[in-house]
Amino acid sequence: MEYNSQIKNRIRRVEGQLRGIVRMMEQGEDCKDVMTQLSAAKTALDRSAGLIVSMNLVECVRDSRESGERTEDLVKEAVNLLVKSR
Repeated sequence: MEYNSQIKNRIRRVEGQLRGIVRMMEQGEDCKDVMTQLSAAKTALDRSAGLIVSMNLVECVRDSRESGERTEDLVKEAVNLLVKSR
């Protein structure tokens, strides 16, 4: 699978968020503020994971249909990946 610039930029933004969280911790910011930022970073990662799995699933289903293979197992595998990432 080839990862496009959109998904790479999402991950870079999360990377920046995490650096900001470390900085907040080093500066002794309030726990509530740190946890708010951690939650936002986690949500961004979860959404990125969902996007990656869905992009990959579309690609795999397309390839599978072209070769005449069944797609049910691909869908199950994608769902399992999403469940494991939670």
